Amino acid sequence: MESVEQGLKAQRSQKAEAPDPRVQGRRRLVALLSLLGATLFWAGNYVVGAGAVQSIDPLSLVFLRWAIALVPLLLIAQLVERPCWREVAAAWPWLLALSVCGLLGYNLLLYFALEHTDAFNASLINAFNPALITLAAALFLRERLTRLAVAGVVMALAGVLIVISGGNIGRLASAGFGTGEMLMVGAVLVWTAYTVIGRLAPKIPPITATAVQAALAVALLAPVRFATGGLALPATGSTVASLLFIAIFPSVLSYLLWNRALTVLPAGGAGVFLNLITVFTAVLTILTGHVHTAAQFVGGAIVIGGVIVTNAPAFRRQRRSRQLPGQKDAH
Repeated sequence: MESVEQGLKAQRSQKAEAPDPRVQGRRRLVALLSLLGATLFWAGNYVVGAGAVQSIDPLSLVFLRWAIALVPLLLIAQLVERPCWREVAAAWPWLLALSVCGLLGYNLLLYFALEHTDAFNASLINAFNPALITLAAALFLRERLTRLAVAGVVMALAGVLIVISGGNIGRLASAGFGTGEMLMVGAVLVWTAYTVIGRLAPKIPPITATAVQAALAVALLAPVRFATGGLALPATGSTVASLLFIAIFPSVLSYLLWNRALTVLPAGGAGVFLNLITVFTAVLTILTGHVHTAAQFVGGAIVIGGVIVTNAPAFRRQRRSRQLPGQKDAH
């Protein structure tokens, strides 16, 4: 009898420990919706930012964006992540470098680029970023680079050249690159540096790291902005709304939704969703009345295809690592 009771207890404990498939399904659905929300808001940064730079200069826009986002980021970091601020302070050189490259460099180049090119074009060039990061990781972090990954990088680069040249790559030899496109390429290079530095930096909770980088960005940009003519404040209600959208949705909520999703989904799988930024940007710009060229769509498709090819080995490794011993791939 005792052995039977022990067996029943063991079965009950196993049932209690086994995750409920319905709960798992709901968590996965929430994670997927979170990724969709994060990428939609980041796409909105391109579209709304393109309008905002017509009224607010990029220096003022970046300063106001992170100054407004700073308080909620710090509060959320303290409430959710409860970081050890002594460890965070010890990592200040890394956080400073990340702030200069990511929050300042990337966003300044992006907004300057949006003064000279449209939001969809900028997002198409930005879609090359994951492929470039793979190449940089191989060069600077000694990560393995396969022939398939090299082919994907070349494919993505070809797509970017199609976008920049308007479908006539030969024209680049005579006319060169446009100002907006060159600035956007610079933004992609700076974000690649940001990513490589982030992989080398000490591990800091992500929202905390973003909050500290925002504080550093505001502190660094304030004297520059006031020494070069002062802060340009939004003069119309629509410009105020644009600024608040940029400061709250892509600056705060996107990071929260993204990090929430990463507690359920693997980083590699979530990374695929970054390609939706270009898709959402295309949809948003079409809804606002912009007409796009065939070269943009063809080049964009090639860029995204190249990024998928570049990261295919990583996706396969993650699938194998998630499988149980003896479990076979469904394909």
